[in-house]
Amino acid sequence: MEINYTLNTVENVAEQLLKNISTKLIVIYGDMGVGKTTLIKAITKILGSDDVVSSPTFSIVNEYKVKDSLLYHFDLYRIQDLEEAYNFGIEDYLYSNNWCIIEWPEIIEGILPECFDRIDLTLNADKSRTLKMNLKLSLTNKYAEKT
Repeated sequence: MEINYTLNTVENVAEQLLKNISTKLIVIYGDMGVGKTTLIKAITKILGSDDVVSSPTFSIVNEYKVKDSLLYHFDLYRIQDLEEAYNFGIEDYLYSNNWCIIEWPEIIEGILPECFDRIDLTLNADKSRTLKMNLKLSLTNKYAEKT
C-alpha cells in the first residue's frame, strides 16, 4: 500500500492505515522531521485516546490508553545498543498484546516478533509525504506488500 498525503490529511491516512494493518505492532522508518510522531498522534486519536500525544525522545516510551487496550509509543533514536533496549524491558512490551508503535526501530530489528507492519515515510520535494506499508514476515525474511 502506498499513500501520498499532506499533514492536513494525516487523520484520513491514519484511518486507511488502521483498516489495512495486520498486527498491533507497527514500526515506522523515516528521516528526522518526516512526520512519524504526527502520524502516531493521528493513529492514537483514531484508536480512541483522549491523551495528549508527544514524542518520547527522552522517555523512550510513552503509554496511552486507547479503546479496550494500551498503546506504547517508542522513540528508539537515543538507544545506543540492543542491551539498552533489553534493560528497559522491550520484549515485555513487544509481547504484551497491546499496541506498539516504534519510531527508529533499526536497533531492535533482530528481536521483533514473527509478524509486524512496517511503515516507511518519505518527505517529497513539495512537502507532501509518501507512506509505504508492508507486512513483515520475519520467518521468511521477506516483505509482503499489503494491498
